[in-house]
Amino acid sequence: MNTKLLMTASAVVMGTLGIVASFMPNEILQTLGQTPTATLTLMIQIMGGLYFGFALTNWMAKSSLMGGIYAKPLSMGNFAHFGIGGIALIKAVINDSVSSKYILMLAIIYLLFAIAFGVVSFTNPKQTKNQEVN
Repeated sequence: MNTKLLMTASAVVMGTLGIVASFMPNEILQTLGQTPTATLTLMIQIMGGLYFGFALTNWMAKSSLMGGIYAKPLSMGNFAHFGIGGIALIKAVINDSVSSKYILMLAIIYLLFAIAFGVVSFTNPKQTKNQEVN
């Protein structure tokens, strides 16, 4: 699997979510049918910071060898984040606790990333001609 592409894509998605959540928390809450309160707004902004920090981590590590034992903390962190998030989003969609097309789209994106990071986390990287894995 092309881990550079995977890391870049996840960095772009999480970076975008982070920036939007940091600077537009009230708009996010209104889109989801919630009344913005000081506490909810603060939590969305903190979540935006987390997304942006994770995006920076993925962006800076995009050229690292990943798979098997290589970059295991990074691949497992991404796998856990996207796996748990994807399951929670799908559960919300199935239980109809959140009726939004944006939540469904995010659930699909999360599950695709979870599958990709699962493959990276639990398989060995492929060697290229110029790369030797010891």
